[in-house]
Amino acid sequence: MSNTPIDEALFKAAEAIRAKAYAPYSRFHVGAAILADDGKIYSGCNIENAAYPVGNCAEASAIAAMIAGGGKRITRIYVTGPGSAPVTPCGGCRQRIREFADLDVVVISHGVEGTPLVMTLDQLLPHSFGPEYLPK
Repeated sequence: MSNTPIDEALFKAAEAIRAKAYAPYSRFHVGAAILADDGKIYSGCNIENAAYPVGNCAEASAIAAMIAGGGKRITRIYVTGPGSAPVTPCGGCRQRIREFADLDVVVISHGVEGTPLVMTLDQLLPHSFGPEYLPK
């Protein structure tokens, strides 16, 4: 885990919400915590459904909580899951994060038994397509 107080708070929030994940099929519980532009931390867990792919990823749940809570932009995000390998966002969630984060936003991926992987969104999703490419 990173040593900054913000990263420690994000890790704790991600772990607390990960314990609430609904993952009866994969048994792979994931938590995500976002530091938003309003200074608040928003978290979400994965929620599976028997009718795949109807469920939500933890990152999508955290983004929904951020928007519902009044946050607009992700300034930092922490994703945590089981095991020793970093639990990185899936491709769809990388794009979801891209919608609400600048390319230099730090994404921390963590398997709770291992060392966190710290990358910028640009490193995690190079040559990405973002909202600025669409006509206004």
